[in-house]
Amino acid sequence: MATARQTLGEFGEQRVVQDCGCPKCKRPKTLVRLPPNFKCADVICDFCGYLAQVKASSAKRIDQVPKTVMGAAWEPQRQRMEAAIYFPLFLVLVTPDAQYSIFYLSADLQEPAMFKPRNPLSENARRAGWQGFLYDMTAVADRAVRVR
Repeated sequence: MATARQTLGEFGEQRVVQDCGCPKCKRPKTLVRLPPNFKCADVICDFCGYLAQVKASSAKRIDQVPKTVMGAAWEPQRQRMEAAIYFPLFLVLVTPDAQYSIFYLSADLQEPAMFKPRNPLSENARRAGWQGFLYDMTAVADRAVRVR
């Protein structure tokens, strides 16, 4: 059974696939979900191969980007940043009554300072040593475009 966070993430991916066209080739309805746990990307355009990350977050307001958004695994993100590889970001904000908005931040508008590593999980945790990261959106909030 999926956790609340997994359900929220799936909702966000479904909304992007259903509501957004591909930012690269501009074709509607060509974004499809990638398999769970695909590193650093959640959707792909089945026409041009464009990859993007989707993050969904609970929010009281859907008209502004939050200060931080929970990321995923830090190590793959760090390695990609060292190789100067950034994935575009779709941010889906969802209210308790299921209203939502979608913001888009292209890869070329991202900067290394917006990725903040979290502390590794304790040795008593089920995934001891695993380290995630946060997107610090404060420096790039004005660069994100609301697409829905």
